[in-house]
Amino acid sequence: MQIGIVGLPNVGKSTLFNALTDAGAQVASYPFTTIEPNVGMVQVPDERLERIAALVNPEKVTPTTIQFLDVAGLVKGASHGEGLGNQFLGHIRAVDAIAMVVRCFRAPDIPHVTEELDPRSDIEIIDLELALADLGTVEKRLDKVSRASKAEPKEYEVELRLLQRLHQTLARGDRAEGVAQDAEEETVLAGFGLLTVKPQLYVANVDEKALQDGDGLVKPVREAAERAGVEMVKMCAQLDADLADWPQAEAEAYRAELQVSESGLQQLISAGYRALNLVTFFTATGRREVRAWTLTTGTPAVEAAGKIHTDMQKGFIRAEVIPYDELMTAGSFATAREKGWIRLEGRDYAIQEGDVVHFRFNV
Repeated sequence: MQIGIVGLPNVGKSTLFNALTDAGAQVASYPFTTIEPNVGMVQVPDERLERIAALVNPEKVTPTTIQFLDVAGLVKGASHGEGLGNQFLGHIRAVDAIAMVVRCFRAPDIPHVTEELDPRSDIEIIDLELALADLGTVEKRLDKVSRASKAEPKEYEVELRLLQRLHQTLARGDRAEGVAQDAEEETVLAGFGLLTVKPQLYVANVDEKALQDGDGLVKPVREAAERAGVEMVKMCAQLDADLADWPQAEAEAYRAELQVSESGLQQLISAGYRALNLVTFFTATGRREVRAWTLTTGTPAVEAAGKIHTDMQKGFIRAEVIPYDELMTAGSFATAREKGWIRLEGRDYAIQEGDVVHFRFNV
């Protein structure tokens, strides 16, 4: 999956990106340091993968990955071309989810785009610009479809009705999420590439001393997240960037002193998985490879097989499945098989979080 890191200038987006990817993106205290988007591929940490590998002792262990995009800071008026305007908005149309970084730290040496540091106002600016950008997209399409529907009313009936509702919603400054009401409208909506239908989460970027208790700047972000029905992650991007260079044991010990159980990367990935409704399953191919895979919740086994190789999907016979916890209890695949804990599932079985799967197929 791909997550776009967005926010106003100087809120810590590139610092967060560096912390997540260790990619060395340029960081500076002036707007538009990031002109072209920085792209980083990150391996998803998962202790379960390592424990499965310990049972098999494979030649290769392959985690699943997530891609982060750090795009230029959005400013008020971006939907009308201010700042990097359409260039910024174009970059985030391709992402699967949006992580909105909100500045919740005070630093006199790092200027903010407004006179007062107000996280609530910052969120409102970004949300409004995304809605206005979508409104422009809908207005252009609505004009075209309205004219075309006069000649072929039945052909454009569903799309025209949907566009009219979208226009009303976006004109109020509200998100387009939830406007589509049935499967046909959902299919039409997907073709518009709207920003406000993408899953979203908030990242409250605090300073180190605010990690344990937070401060008044985090509260409005949490309240906004609750109103929007999205998740909020509180983290210190600068701390995570610093600890990225530390030995793992020392970094974990320091986080323990701060009473922080997970790194910012782990928190953000977990929130992203929940926002996108994803699950992880595992495969163990003999002694060759143990690997983690990511799927949308509810994906049938035959499609999961196709994610590994198209031949597996074409020649699918069955899936041999054992939940991760049961495999750990058994201690080996041989013992699990003796106990009858490895189930045989058909092509329509929905892969579950933590399933360890071996696909049988014939080409």
